[in-house]
Amino acid sequence: MTKAELIAGIGKEAKISKASAEKAINAFTNAVTKALKKGDKLTLTGFGTFTVAKRRARIGRNPQTGKEIKIPAARVAKFKAGNLLKSAVK
Repeated sequence: MTKAELIAGIGKEAKISKASAEKAINAFTNAVTKALKKGDKLTLTGFGTFTVAKRRARIGRNPQTGKEIKIPAARVAKFKAGNLLKSAVK
């Protein structure tokens, strides 16, 4: 599903215009991004939880040459699906 398809689906489901649905999607993604940048955890009960995890620096390999490379430490976004989402997908 693309962002355009999501906007159209939300607009139809909520009976709002595509422009309003797009504003809502953009506001949601901006809010999630800001929360994760601050290191906060965002929980949508039943749907899932967005968190930030720290990845340690490590040594990896370039698959083309086999040479060892240093992979720096990083903060990454994670999503864990909630029970309602898990059961709906089964």
